Amino acid sequence: MQLDESLQIYIIESRDLLQQMEEALLTLEQNPEDEEKINAIFRAAHTIKGSAGLFGLDFIISFTHVAESVLDKVRNGQIPVTEEVVALFLEVGDFISKLIDHVAEGTKPDADTMVVNDGLINRLNVYLGAPPATASALPVASQNDASGEVESLDGVETSCWHISLRFGPDTFRSGMDPFSFLRYMNTMGKIVHVATITQALPSLEGMDAESCYLGFEISYESQASKVEIESIFDFVRDDCDIHILPPHSQVQHYIDLIDRLSNEEMKLGEILVKCGTLTPTELEAALAKQADVAADDKQPIGETLVNAQLVQPAVVNAALEKQRQVKETKNSESNFIRIDANKLDELINLVGELIIAGAGATLIADRIGDSAMNEATSNIATLVEQVRDSALALRMVQIGATFSRFNRVVRDVSKELGKDIRLEISGEETELDKTVVEKISDPLTHLVRNSMDHGIESAEARVAKGKPAYGTLKLNAFHDSGSIVIEVSDDGAGLNRDKILAKAIDKGLVSAEQSLSDKDIYNLIFEAGFSTADAVSNLSGRGVGMDVVKRNIQALRGTIDIQSTPGLGCTMSIRLPLTLAIIDGFLVGVADSSYVVPLDMVVECIELSAEDYASSVSDKRNFINLRGEVLPYLKLRDEFECKGEPPTRQNIVVMQYANQKIGLVVDKLIGEFQTVIKPLGKVFEHVKGIGGFTILGSGSVALVLDVPRMMQLANMESIKEQALVEE
Repeated sequence: MQLDESLQIYIIESRDLLQQMEEALLTLEQNPEDEEKINAIFRAAHTIKGSAGLFGLDFIISFTHVAESVLDKVRNGQIPVTEEVVALFLEVGDFISKLIDHVAEGTKPDADTMVVNDGLINRLNVYLGAPPATASALPVASQNDASGEVESLDGVETSCWHISLRFGPDTFRSGMDPFSFLRYMNTMGKIVHVATITQALPSLEGMDAESCYLGFEISYESQASKVEIESIFDFVRDDCDIHILPPHSQVQHYIDLIDRLSNEEMKLGEILVKCGTLTPTELEAALAKQADVAADDKQPIGETLVNAQLVQPAVVNAALEKQRQVKETKNSESNFIRIDANKLDELINLVGELIIAGAGATLIADRIGDSAMNEATSNIATLVEQVRDSALALRMVQIGATFSRFNRVVRDVSKELGKDIRLEISGEETELDKTVVEKISDPLTHLVRNSMDHGIESAEARVAKGKPAYGTLKLNAFHDSGSIVIEVSDDGAGLNRDKILAKAIDKGLVSAEQSLSDKDIYNLIFEAGFSTADAVSNLSGRGVGMDVVKRNIQALRGTIDIQSTPGLGCTMSIRLPLTLAIIDGFLVGVADSSYVVPLDMVVECIELSAEDYASSVSDKRNFINLRGEVLPYLKLRDEFECKGEPPTRQNIVVMQYANQKIGLVVDKLIGEFQTVIKPLGKVFEHVKGIGGFTILGSGSVALVLDVPRMMQLANMESIKEQALVEE
C-alpha cells in the first residue's frame, strides 16, 4: 500500500514522540517531581491524538484521548506519579506504537488488539473514577460521558450555548424590538430556556419609558457557529453587552480544531478566531480594550480574553500550546529535513560509481601523458573525494538513540530478574553509519540481557562480596583508529574460566590436553549451543544467541573481544568499521592481482630484507624484529596461492587493529585508492580474509582484505609455528 506522504510523516513523528515519551517516563520514574517530563509526556500523547484526527484515525484518537485525560490529571497534581502509573503509561506507549504499526501497514486493529485496547482503557478509567467501559465500542465523545468526566474547562456544562444579553438603553429609540431577536434566534436553533433579567430596571419614578432595561440569560440549542450566532445581534451590537459561551462539548471541539490547524505561525488571537471560539469582533474589541490600558498594567491578550469571559482558559492554553509546538517545529525544520533513506542509499551508490569512473579517467589521463588533463582529473578526483565524504556524512547518525532504548530494556529485565540494575551510558554522540546502527541493535540487546542475567549477581550475593546491592551496566562508544568501539560492561562476577573450560571439554569442543589462553577460553562462549547456565530462563540458558551475536558482528566486518576479571565484571568490546560502503583504501599488488586494505589501519610500509626472507623460506619463520617488537606477518602470495616467483624486492605493510599489529608481505605498493566496497556473492562470502571487492579504474577487480580475519590467520600461524618449535 502506498501511503500518503503526510501520513508517512505522521507515522515517523509519532514513533519519535513515543520514543521521547518512553524516555521521559523512565526519567520520571527516578524523579517523579519533574514537571517538565510530565508536560513532555502529555504533549506527546496530545500531539499524536491531534494529528491522528487529520487522517480520521479514530482508533488512535479514542484510545489516546482517555490516556490524555489521565495525563491531564497527573499534570494537575490530581494523580501522583507512582511506579504503577509509570508502568501503566509504558504499556500505553507500547500499545500506541502497535496502533501506529497498524497505520503503517494500512490495516485496522484486529480483535486481539481491541481486547488489549479495552483492558488498558479500563485500567486508565480507574484513575478517572469511571466504571469499566468497552472503549472500542465507544466514540470519543461517548467516552467522556462514560468516564463521567465533565470538561473542567470553564465551559457551559450543558449541550446548549449560553447567551448573556443586555440590551442598551437606546434600543427602543433605535427602532429595535428586543423580542424580534429572540424570535429570529429560533430560526437558527431552539431557545431552550430564557430568563429575563430585570436588575437594571429602575424605580417607577426613575423609569424612562423610551429606554430599554431588558436583559436575558438564554440557553440556546443550535448547530450554528459562534460567529453566526453573534451575527444575529449585528444591528444592536454597538449598544448591547453580549457574551456567548459555548456548550462544554464545543470547548473540546475548539481544542481539537486548534490541534488540526496547520503549522503556520499565527498570533494567539488569530488561532482563537480560526478555531471559532472567538469572533473577529470580539478580538477587535479586546485588542482595543488592551490598547487603552497603560503599558505597566497591560495584560497578555489571552488573559484579557479569559477575564472578559470571551474564551475559556482551556482553549487559550491549547492555543498557546499550539504556538509553542509550531515554534519548536519551525526551529527543528530550520535545522533538519527528513529524507527517505533509500534516496541516501541511491546517492551513495551513485557516488560510488562516480569514484570508479573517476579512477578510470585518471588512468586514461596518465596513459596519455597530457599534463593539462592530468591536472584536470586530479582536481576532479579531489572534488569527488569531498562529495564522497559529504555523502557518507549524511548517513552518519549518533548511536545515542540506540543506547537510550536500553533504558527500557534494563528497566524491564531488572524487574523480571528481581535485580536492581542501573544503566550508565557514555559516548552517545559517537557517530557511525546508519546501516551499522540498524544492524547492531539486536546483538547489543542480547549482550545486555546476558550481562544482566548471567553477569550481575543478586543483591544478596553482591552485598556478601562487599559490592553495592545494585549492579551497574555500562554502554560506551568511541572512535579508535578508523573503527568504532562499542563496549558493554558490567560489575558482576565476570566469566567463570574453569566452568567454561569444563563445559567445553564436556561438549567435545576442546580436549583436556589442549593449552588455551584465557581469551581462547572466553571465546568458547560464542560456539553454537554453548551455555554454562545451570537453568534455562526466559532470558537465556539455551545456548542460542552468542554465536548469532558473533555472526552478526562479523557480517558487519566487525569483531568482538572479551575482557573479564573474576569478581569484578566483564566487558564485551565490539569493534566495527565506520562505514560499510566507501573507504580510503591502500592498494597493493601481488603477482597479477591487486588487493586493498583500509588506509587508516596502515601504520607504515617497510622492505622485507633478504635476510628475513631467507629465514622465512628456510626456517618457515613468519615474523620479523621491528625495532625490538615481534611483528608476525602473512605472505599474501602464499595465502592466495599466487603463481610465479616473488620479486627480488618485497614489502611489508604494517597494519594495526585493536592494538594488535600484523605485517602483510606484498610484491608492490601502489598507493592510496578510494575504494567502493562491493559485497561478494553467496558462493564466496565465507572465504576467509576477504571482506569484499572493488573495481579499479582499469575495470579489473581488486579484493578488499578483511584485516581482523587476516590477524586471526596470522595468530593461528604463530601457534602452529610455536607448536612445531616445541616439538
